Amino acid sequence: MSSAFPAHDTLHLWWLANPASPRLIGKLETVRTLRGVSLRYADAWRANGVALSEDLPLNAALHLPAQAESAAGAVDDARPDRWGERVIRVLDKPARLSLMEFLHLAGDERFGALGVSTSDAHYEPRWIGPLPQLADLEALAALVRQVSEGERASDAQLRRLLGAGASMGGTRPKALISLGGQAHVLKFGEAGDAFDSGLAEHASMRLAALAGIRVASTQVLPVPGRSHHAVAVARFDRAPSGQRLHALSAKVALQAAGERLGYPELAQWLRRRGVPGYREQMKELFRRMVFNILIDNTDDHEKNHALLMSDTGEFALSPAYDVLPSAQSLGYQQMRVGKLEADSTLENALSDAALFGLKPADAQSEVRAVAQVVDGWQAHFAKHGVPAKDIATLADHIDRPFLRDQRKAFAKPLSAREILRAALNPMARDR
Repeated sequence: MSSAFPAHDTLHLWWLANPASPRLIGKLETVRTLRGVSLRYADAWRANGVALSEDLPLNAALHLPAQAESAAGAVDDARPDRWGERVIRVLDKPARLSLMEFLHLAGDERFGALGVSTSDAHYEPRWIGPLPQLADLEALAALVRQVSEGERASDAQLRRLLGAGASMGGTRPKALISLGGQAHVLKFGEAGDAFDSGLAEHASMRLAALAGIRVASTQVLPVPGRSHHAVAVARFDRAPSGQRLHALSAKVALQAAGERLGYPELAQWLRRRGVPGYREQMKELFRRMVFNILIDNTDDHEKNHALLMSDTGEFALSPAYDVLPSAQSLGYQQMRVGKLEADSTLENALSDAALFGLKPADAQSEVRAVAQVVDGWQAHFAKHGVPAKDIATLADHIDRPFLRDQRKAFAKPLSAREILRAALNPMARDR
């Protein structure tokens, strides 16, 4: 174990919307009975700050985590996830492995606008170093392999390359990298993957854009010495000006509101807390749900949806991310879809369409538009460089009868009789 990183039972949370002028939010403390982390707001923040999430109102109370082994409210989104914890365990080997250590050692590049410091007088995060550049790609890939295999990198300079990515969520290997002066999350495939996940994710994101979904910008990077590609996803929680955007995962937002983890619940949360254009946001969320069903993306859990806070304290959906086929043929999503819970059916998606602000005919129109786009997925993937063998592997899942038949039922053009019936009988559109 390393003595370079002493254990902390107290840290301090800072607001980094403008990194040049950090503001103290409050104190973080270990909650031993829950193996978690609490937050108490500083007086100055209570007087002139914002509630970080609905379960962290601006008062003098000690805000405890809602669950064991978690942090209070929005602070939980500032922690590293399984991959980040793995990087810290292997590369840093801290003397103690508590949530406080993981929060501290994640460094300064974490999700959103929150920062963790050892001081309450000045923002003093763990300094890891500047982001790696494209020229570091081969070294990054080698480090990812070492961490995946449980090896410890001996070269401190090499450890620095991967250290910044410890703050990112998820389970798959990843790093942070600067491309063209913009921060990106760089995602690697894993040994034994059945298909090139980098190419598949890029193609899926571009296909989602054709379906009217706002997606994070992606680019594919060949990895020296590897047959599979990495995919670089532009960070949407960073503005070109350098401003950091306060962000919440759907998990934190819905738990803070006491809601179930579901797409309809998230749509209603947007209705209540969203920006003035929340109706379009709700409609787009419906599209995302339908798209995930049809491409067999069953890894659409609540941390794979994010909300960005505006200057006025309202929220909007972030661009979509982590969108690609799971290739598992589970038949259920990770979040509630409709009245049939998480079942991966379009019938289920339509069952609660009203909670997305959609009338029945409008919801069916949205499903039809997405289905028609997904129906051309094979040609689209080939156009974006996905090998024929990978398309065949993915087709075993995306084109299995369960999904193909649902897609084909909506992808076929409306007949002239159906169009005329809808035009002559507006009331039918609302049934």
